[in-house]
Amino acid sequence: MHIIIIRGVAAAALALSAAPALAQDMDHSKHGEHSQSMQMDHSAQGMNHDIAGAEAALIAYRNALTARDADAMTALFAEESFVYENGKDEGSFTNYMAHHLGPELDAITSFTFGEPTVAVTRMGHMAYGRETYTYRIELTDGRVIDREGVATTVLKHDANGWKIVQYHSSSRAPRSE
Repeated sequence: MHIIIIRGVAAAALALSAAPALAQDMDHSKHGEHSQSMQMDHSAQGMNHDIAGAEAALIAYRNALTARDADAMTALFAEESFVYENGKDEGSFTNYMAHHLGPELDAITSFTFGEPTVAVTRMGHMAYGRETYTYRIELTDGRVIDREGVATTVLKHDANGWKIVQYHSSSRAPRSE
């Protein structure tokens, strides 16, 4: 077993040591032009992939949730999305809406958030968001649910704007500290 690992490490080291030799043989005369065009592309991307747009998508999701607007929520998620809530893999947002959140929306008379925070970090065409909040849900049967929550979100930017590709939230009963 150790021999196989050592051979693999040796092969990787040989492959890496060949890379500098190949780079020396390549034509590097156009690096300056490439660098300038990359800088222009990045500044243009900055305009198109602004952090404010990603933050707006997260806030729009929270607003659609409080309005119990399934269509508005669905529009914010990429077709291929993943939702995780309180330790459970809910599948795609479409699945989550059909089998979990959608049925719950009918039992809610009021959904409010308190003390929300949103922070987004952009990484090219992707961004990740971090949120904290409290929420209160009032149900048709008279029950009231007060919770503290957190969420992390991965978003991607394309021609249609920012879409949520992964959403992970968890909550707990408020604790006095």
